[in-house]
Amino acid sequence: MKLSQLRAVVAVADCGNFSEAALELQLSQPAISHAIATLEEELGVPLFARGRHGAVLTPAGERILYHARQSLQHLEMMQKEANLHKGLHGGHVRIAAFRSVATHLLPKAIAQFHDQFPEVAVTIIECLSYIEVEQCLREGRADIGITYLPTSDEFEVWEIIRDEYVALLPPNAKVSSSTITWEDIAVYSPVLLSCLPCGRPLHNHLKMVANFMNTISNIQEDSTVVSLVNQGLRAAILPRLAAVPIPQNVQVYSLPIPLERVMAVAVLSNGLHIPAVFTFLEMLKKFDFYTLAKSTY
Repeated sequence: MKLSQLRAVVAVADCGNFSEAALELQLSQPAISHAIATLEEELGVPLFARGRHGAVLTPAGERILYHARQSLQHLEMMQKEANLHKGLHGGHVRIAAFRSVATHLLPKAIAQFHDQFPEVAVTIIECLSYIEVEQCLREGRADIGITYLPTSDEFEVWEIIRDEYVALLPPNAKVSSSTITWEDIAVYSPVLLSCLPCGRPLHNHLKMVANFMNTISNIQEDSTVVSLVNQGLRAAILPRLAAVPIPQNVQVYSLPIPLERVMAVAVLSNGLHIPAVFTFLEMLKKFDFYTLAKSTY
């Protein structure tokens, strides 16, 4: 079944004869006759009774005409929807990110974008790790993602922020100076987040600079880790943004040998995107994430 056949049925029904329908569709009368005849053959029922006074719908033709009109209306709606997405008077931007970015950074950026383009919908897809973010991009479930650098060549990336890892010590911890040592942290058997792909840089860092330290990494929620520290049960090493909000009495120190995670906005290098996605991407590339992050600490 072809669109040309549906259009021919509607035109003949509206005009009452084949010749006027042909003029309306700017086709020849034989082309209209052929379209109707082949559709009748496919459906196995006559749609029109042909006679001296034109073409009259059969009972089956009347029912099928209804569905033909509905189909053409739906196609028109599909085209209108596509046209909306081509511009900035509509469209949908999907951005994948891990929790700390999705919670503390993206809402402000989305609000700024919404002020300028209120008809564009923006959805956050929260992921457990940057590996899941990148998979969302590959599978087409997200248009834009927040990931770690370095990453593979299949993505086009722009650095947006660097987030340092910090040591969190219990409120009653005793540290002899304003700077902290690995030994100070080791006293409290620090908790690390589970060794997901996003946690490997920290685990590898500690193997090189503090291999003696006994760590625990059986917890997946950063808020749970911070709560343990606040209750005086453990120390912790977390990215600063992941630790926010940090309770007032928890002691926060930079690591003896610094480490940071470098975050970037990413899209597939060969991806095809609607204008709304490109506009949102340009806004993210210019957004002051550093100032926003400092305001959350």
